[in-house]
Amino acid sequence: MTMTSSVRPASRQAVPPAARRERRGPRTTILALPALVWYLVFMVGPMVAIFVIAALHWPGMLQPTSFAGAGNFQALFDDPVFWQAVRNTGLQMVIALPVMIVCAYMVGYYVAQKPPGHKVIRYLLFVPGLISTPAKAMVFYAALSPDGLVNGALKSVGLGSVTDAWLANPDTALYCLIALDVWAGIGFTAVLFAARLDSVPEEIGEAAQLDGAGHWRAMWRIHFPVIKEYVGVVTMLQFLWTLFGSAQQVLLLTQGGPANSSTTLSFLVYEKAFMESDLGYSQAVGVVLFLAGLAGLLAIRRVFRQSY
Repeated sequence: MTMTSSVRPASRQAVPPAARRERRGPRTTILALPALVWYLVFMVGPMVAIFVIAALHWPGMLQPTSFAGAGNFQALFDDPVFWQAVRNTGLQMVIALPVMIVCAYMVGYYVAQKPPGHKVIRYLLFVPGLISTPAKAMVFYAALSPDGLVNGALKSVGLGSVTDAWLANPDTALYCLIALDVWAGIGFTAVLFAARLDSVPEEIGEAAQLDGAGHWRAMWRIHFPVIKEYVGVVTMLQFLWTLFGSAQQVLLLTQGGPANSSTTLSFLVYEKAFMESDLGYSQAVGVVLFLAGLAGLLAIRRVFRQSY
């Protein structure tokens, strides 16, 4: 028995790591095969379909198609609505993403310090995530309508002259949608940051306090560098959710108006495909959206890459 137990570890160590990996290779590939097939069919397939449809003239789901080549892209770049959507989407990303990530990180840091009632705060932060998008839209519609809560609050403090039909004004409609993005995203993102900050060794914070660092400095100069890569991952997820998911809020609250002032690229994809039955043009916008998403991910990854 003794000899057997002493021989087994020796024989396991005798196999080089490269050989063990090579021996495990086909077995792990077979186990992953269903997931790989699912990914190829339902993820890579639709992505390829976007590029194919973008090269077609397709005036409706049941209508015959013809090859359009780059015609859809030519129409796209000549369309002022497309450029309006590009500006709106850019503005949405530039405002919503930094505000959401910075505020969520600060709230997450506060919760991670375990103040009184921090467990209740964590649950409350999840509340926007538990509300469906139509319900969120109804809340904002009620708040921002001409007789809504915002105008009522302004009138009550003597600012009745600045009241407005916020969702019907071309100057404010897009900012209302951005406010909804930020409100819906901060709580959930803060919980993610708090969970990651909980895993930072307490010795790091204690050492910072001994060196005289206050909470502001500890938050940004001590803890932020430690979880910088994680912040980058969460930022990429929020970027994708905001970029591709904004069509829901636009559809429910403004339908791109007034005068296309709140049309975003993701809503333009929906509008062209389902309201105007121009599937080729719609997927040409989808290709632009795909490339914008890819470029954004690479840029965020580069910004949040650890430097140590």
